[in-house]
Amino acid sequence: MAANEFKKGEKFNFNESIDYAENAVVSKHILKKNNGNISLFAFDKDEGLSEHTTPFDALVHVVDGEAEITIDGHPVSVKKGESIVMPANIPHALKAVQRFKMVLTMIRSNLE
Repeated sequence: MAANEFKKGEKFNFNESIDYAENAVVSKHILKKNNGNISLFAFDKDEGLSEHTTPFDALVHVVDGEAEITIDGHPVSVKKGESIVMPANIPHALKAVQRFKMVLTMIRSNLE
């Protein structure tokens, strides 16, 4: 499958849709809309995203490997098959304990 090419109506496998790169973080958009997006990430061991906040909740689903996700200073180990919601406006960071792949779903809405 070509980079960032996900065809509606055709099945795909998250884990097979992105490859690891040495000493890097790789990302692809699966769906990108004004009100939200779904992205796929692959992190090499010890790579990560530094602490930041977002104005919307974000769901992380790990499809391979293991990550340490720190939310408001509290680290949580999240492994293949597990998910966690990173709350809006709360500092969070991610680090690859081992190579890992994740699906990130963010829905932008001010309505609760």
